[in-house]
Amino acid sequence: MDLTYSEADEQFRAEFRGWLDANLPAEWRERGFWARQDRDEGFQMRREWEAEKARAGFAGIQWPTEFGGRGGTPAQRAIYDEEMVRYRAPLTVNGLGLTFLAPTIMVIGSDEQKRDIIKPLLHNEVIWCQGFSEPNAGSDLAALQCRAESDGDEYVINGQKIWTSQAMHADKMFGLFRTSTEDKKHRGITMLIVDLRSPGVEIRPLKQMTGALDFGEVFFTDVRVPKTDVIGVEGGGWDVAMLLLSFERGASAMPQYTAFRRELDDVVGLARDLGKDKNSLLRQRIASSVVELECLKYHSLHILTQVEQGKELGAASSMTKLQWSETHQDIGELFADVAGIAHQITGDGVDDLQRSFLWSRSETIWGGSSQVQRNIVAERVLGLPR
Repeated sequence: MDLTYSEADEQFRAEFRGWLDANLPAEWRERGFWARQDRDEGFQMRREWEAEKARAGFAGIQWPTEFGGRGGTPAQRAIYDEEMVRYRAPLTVNGLGLTFLAPTIMVIGSDEQKRDIIKPLLHNEVIWCQGFSEPNAGSDLAALQCRAESDGDEYVINGQKIWTSQAMHADKMFGLFRTSTEDKKHRGITMLIVDLRSPGVEIRPLKQMTGALDFGEVFFTDVRVPKTDVIGVEGGGWDVAMLLLSFERGASAMPQYTAFRRELDDVVGLARDLGKDKNSLLRQRIASSVVELECLKYHSLHILTQVEQGKELGAASSMTKLQWSETHQDIGELFADVAGIAHQITGDGVDDLQRSFLWSRSETIWGGSSQVQRNIVAERVLGLPR
């Protein structure tokens, strides 16, 4: 395992830090800044800032230069993620497009799709959401029923999608729709691009327990989509989805490590402020979280080394997901115990830690539940019987 970055990687870090120092407003780095902003205005601020970052050459770090990326290394991507967290830079507004759609289009998209999707996505000219989950097809994606009926050169879509991230701000959706009925449920599904400004599209917000409106449900009533907006081939949506989801888990959890370490430091500061820093049980739990975080750090560096050497990750991505998600939940539980009743109310100076604690409850579910990840590790790493 290589515990160091190359000289070129460190030069990239210095260059990126210089840009952030010059272009990230100081007040944006304050704890709780974004929670104090109007939701729509804050989104627009982030959208414009991120577009400026792309124009400066700090977006699509690992993307080929032909697609507007930087052509950087996996290590430089890890450094980019790490520094974004370290500076408390705003989260991307186009994460689903950047993580899933663009890499998929680079591999299987038509020339027209590559031209029309990738650069506008990178510069936030078009915001994307993903239409997979349905009321009766959450964990069982193959059970989806939202239909796209063929009508000449178009499809006509009727049905519903739910738990659609960024639905309230998205311009377009890439989603799975049933275009035919097959014996095998995962066949007869097609990946389509849908303009959410089309007649017949209705979007309703879904409020989370944090108070955020990051999800929505999308209803389609006779929505027309040209057949040129198929990604891949008709009926091949399941295979496209598997390719798309393969890009979900990055090579390293270094950004998670950096974020969680800072969060733990904030919890320790809170313990001092409340006079609980001498509590031996809490000190022991803090030490345990530090150990978990350092294990996550070195696991992440190991994975990053593997990727830099061109090795396939395989089940290692399941180990990474399991490790960072459960480590974060442990830090959240520690915060709740340190804050006491304050973690149940807002406006007590710990709103950011409270939101992170509540959000962490979902992290062992989305992206592959902990139960599923343990099964994968048991079978593929430990060689245990099914």
